Amino acid sequence: MSKSFSFIILLSSFILTSVNARSTTPDYGNNSSAGHYIQVNGIQLYYETYGKGEPLLMLHGNSGSINAFRSQIPFFEKYFRVIAVDSRLQGKSGGSPDNISYNLMASDFAALLEVLKIDSAYVLGWSDGGNDGLIMAMKYPQKVKKIAISGANIIPDSTALPYQDILGMKRFVELKQGSDTAIALTRMMIYEPNIPFADLRQIQCPVLVMAGDHDIIRPEHTLKIFQSIPQAELCIFPDSRHEVCQQHPEIFNETVLRFFKE
Repeated sequence: MSKSFSFIILLSSFILTSVNARSTTPDYGNNSSAGHYIQVNGIQLYYETYGKGEPLLMLHGNSGSINAFRSQIPFFEKYFRVIAVDSRLQGKSGGSPDNISYNLMASDFAALLEVLKIDSAYVLGWSDGGNDGLIMAMKYPQKVKKIAISGANIIPDSTALPYQDILGMKRFVELKQGSDTAIALTRMMIYEPNIPFADLRQIQCPVLVMAGDHDIIRPEHTLKIFQSIPQAELCIFPDSRHEVCQQHPEIFNETVLRFFKE
């Protein structure tokens, strides 16, 4: 199958919008008028919905919440029915520190779409959410139309992450420097995911692989993910860190929209 390669070398000047009436801005992740709970896989999963149209599932990063997409939701709700989810054990969703994995979270999201009677959805995943999106595409392909991932990794070693960061996470867990939940989520990143690059070849939906040029994920790892997926595009944002969706939301949003609509 043909592959296309998109490499952004310059950030265009972008317009910064200001909110004059802060009270009118939804409290994403804590918005009672848009929030819902649903029972999946034995837990209460919290999600918020915005806009109308084809469904777009938004999956945040480790220890985050729906609020991570505060710069994406108001943009994409103009084009899609946004379904932003708190992953299990994070945000307002339930779960146990004794039962957490990327495979389980991907199962939660597929089950959510099933309960909502959504045959398939676009998926936007950042960091851990990108890992979850890739697993969804492999294990639940009928549920995924297209995926845009940013800062994802499929191996938890120094070929993907800086060695010092791995050591820091291990110390955090060994010294029990956080809550049971924080330790469980950190431990998951130390040992998961473990997806062979060859397994990515089974992904048949189009995938946009993104990262910042100063991302915590090593560029060679991001490149290899792109090279391993049959229908993939690659976008590296210049002057950007792991949290590019928050750092440069205008160009990030427009890039993802172009991919979903093309």
